[in-house]
Amino acid sequence: MSRFRSLLLPAALTLGVGGVLAAPVAAAEPTAAAECDTTSTPYTYVVLYHPRTPQAVVDAELAAKCGERVAYYPEIGVAVASSRNADFADRIGVYRAYSGSREVAHPDTAAAVARAQARAEVETEETVDVVSTADLSAQQWDMHMIHAPEAHAINEGSPSVTVGVLDSGVEPTHPALVDSLDPETSVGCNTGAPDTRPEAWASTNIDHGTHVAGTISGKDTERGFTGVAPGVRIASVKVVNDEGYIYPEAAVCGFMWAAEHRFEVTNNSYYVDPGMFYCPSQPGDAAAYEAVRRAVAYSQKRGVLNVAAAGNSDFDLADPPADDPNRQHPVNSGCAILPKGLDGVVTVSSVGYEATKSSFSNYGLREVDVAAPGGDRDQLPPGATSGCILSTVFNGQYGTKCGTSMAAPHAAGVAALIASKRPQLPPQAISALLRAKADSMPCPDDDRCTGPAAYNSFYGHGLVNALAAVK
Repeated sequence: MSRFRSLLLPAALTLGVGGVLAAPVAAAEPTAAAECDTTSTPYTYVVLYHPRTPQAVVDAELAAKCGERVAYYPEIGVAVASSRNADFADRIGVYRAYSGSREVAHPDTAAAVARAQARAEVETEETVDVVSTADLSAQQWDMHMIHAPEAHAINEGSPSVTVGVLDSGVEPTHPALVDSLDPETSVGCNTGAPDTRPEAWASTNIDHGTHVAGTISGKDTERGFTGVAPGVRIASVKVVNDEGYIYPEAAVCGFMWAAEHRFEVTNNSYYVDPGMFYCPSQPGDAAAYEAVRRAVAYSQKRGVLNVAAAGNSDFDLADPPADDPNRQHPVNSGCAILPKGLDGVVTVSSVGYEATKSSFSNYGLREVDVAAPGGDRDQLPPGATSGCILSTVFNGQYGTKCGTSMAAPHAAGVAALIASKRPQLPPQAISALLRAKADSMPCPDDDRCTGPAAYNSFYGHGLVNALAAVK
């Protein structure tokens, strides 16, 4: 599957988801309006500049090249621009400008077929069957696996710690989330510019972000549901649009918002669209890769630990496939899945009920940092009809979903517990403790798994442990 949904495997049953440096740019006189397209559909682009380039210089060049500024992040030299001109990226420079939305709207034939197939799979598989089970605690096998209930007896997390849920939005009225969700630090980022209106950051037609949020910090005593760190705050940072795409400008906006508001942790259960891989040596890709890389690096500099899902393609991230059907060029070792493939980002693989690698989970030596429960339809708890992860879904209900999308928020929640117990730790130290406190897991009888129990290609440094994190 393409888009963030490839990091989520729907359940069989659901209950009630340094590179390119821009050349110096001088101020330019706007091109005559007659030279610019004024009728075609506008598309949004990320555009690279030297960090701290004056906004007046940015505005002048964009206007001269038939574009208009949507947002500008001077700290990292990344602008978000809108243009109706089909040749806007050529005018700016194809290593400096890129539009994911335009690529989706005007793909080559192979990419169009791949995306249509992925969309059909998602629409067929994503069903929600709501149930009225009174007590949900017995179905939270994932929390018991990482010793979350024992951890809660010591520390449920601090309200001074905020986890940014970069996702499809969060349902603000859900009974398990209403106390932990912070509207003041929530934001919509789909345009590439921060929008703090509630309608911009609340979930609409995709409950993926709501499910992720519940795993991190949900708590509903009436239904017996509790997340990993129910005492921490969450912020809804909506980067997934209603078509399920996460474009580079939305990711940039999300990471810059996290940096500005000094979130301790972010969870990223997606990859940046429209292709799975971005290759910094390729035109177009270069601009997107560098824009997101700069935003991630800046957030880390400002104290944010970013956690990301490994992906659900069951391939070796250290030896990726040569072709991404959504891209128009070969994939090589210099390419990366964003944001997972960037320095400092904690990558999380998935295990099922039997504590072995989920059938869908990506893996890779020196690619995976830790593992966490993400479920597996083939690993069923006794008497259960679903081996997926129970969490919050639409309309105040609960449901199960499988995927590394579900594994990552377990790790983000444990990281939030570490940040709660040890305030002021930099993200590198929280990351190190997350790895050090994990339970080592030896390779199963599978030739694809390489490395010792302490650090291997399936589980990284091991299964996250909430109890060890708070001791």
